[in-house]
Amino acid sequence: MVVVLKKLALGLAMIIGSAAILLYSDLDSRRVSAENGAAGTRPLKVALVQHTSLPALDDGIAGALEAMKDRGYVDGGRMVIRQYNAQGDISTANAIAKEVTSGDFDLIFSASTVSMQTIANSNRFATPPRKHVFALVSDPYAVGVGISRENHAIHPPYMTGVGSLAPIEEIFRMAKQLNPSLKRVGLVWDPSEANSVVSTKIARAVCASLGITLVEANAENSTAITEGVAAVLARNVQAIWISPDLIASHGLDLIASKAKVAGVPVFTSIPRKAQSPALFELGADYLSIGRTAGNLAADVLDGKDPAQIPVENVMPITLQVNLLVLKNLREKWDLNEAFLQRADVVVDETGRHVKNRPAVAANDAVKSAPQAGGAASK
Repeated sequence: MVVVLKKLALGLAMIIGSAAILLYSDLDSRRVSAENGAAGTRPLKVALVQHTSLPALDDGIAGALEAMKDRGYVDGGRMVIRQYNAQGDISTANAIAKEVTSGDFDLIFSASTVSMQTIANSNRFATPPRKHVFALVSDPYAVGVGISRENHAIHPPYMTGVGSLAPIEEIFRMAKQLNPSLKRVGLVWDPSEANSVVSTKIARAVCASLGITLVEANAENSTAITEGVAAVLARNVQAIWISPDLIASHGLDLIASKAKVAGVPVFTSIPRKAQSPALFELGADYLSIGRTAGNLAADVLDGKDPAQIPVENVMPITLQVNLLVLKNLREKWDLNEAFLQRADVVVDETGRHVKNRPAVAANDAVKSAPQAGGAASK
């Protein structure tokens, strides 16, 4: 009987030992499986935040969603998106930022400088901070969210994205070439927008170097645009520039209609996909920027650490021209053939003509933009 019990005990010990060895050897695969079960079998939750409804922001978001779709992330499939829009109201923007950073989102994707700032500020107090990818931001290095201009790898470890500083020097040089007598350019802008402050400071320096006086008027909301435009037109400007300013961009049609009556053109740094009343538009291809940011978002959803993704300046440039505006101008603007050949979109009496070529990333603009923003924001 004792012998039988000893054999039975020995057999049980061998079974238990073998099971322990098998369980230990499979530990890593079971850990991965558990992690995938927690984050992979359920749809990932994404908060998509924008500050206002604007063609440029809408285009950027569309590009981001296209890129994420190409990577297998579709709303209702591997991810579930909840969209937020502050409709230009800063109190609403702060409330949205608090909600998304305290929620159980796997990723926050933001479009616009204001959205990036409000989320970054709220995320500092979140436990834990939510992963955050931003886009459609003029100069992320200059708006006080902890991103280093000198070393783009230094930023909050839970946050990354792309900056897109407009080619401001290039657009003013272009305007001067088209009208060599250009001496006074109007600007209506919102001083409460960090991106607009950066752009205005750069424009002041550029205009001073070109012998142009930048005639400024402030408009902190849409109702103030009419008064601001009247103020700059009353000071005998020869053109109006619309910077990457959300308020002024919203009021493009109004600004252009007032300028048309005065016989002066509008040029802008925020191109539209649809036909624009501006004489020419030189700025970002926002759909392309959105795609770049969407791929970053997909990287993070795939598991890449945002801390390992540098914050770079990305500026795929597009030029759009509206020849119909020439009919109403009091001064001569020479849109010669060489200029038109460079344009990606030309509007004339026969319609809107889009050239089938990708937007060109201006390498010089991409390299110099951070320095320009830094000098201007001091």
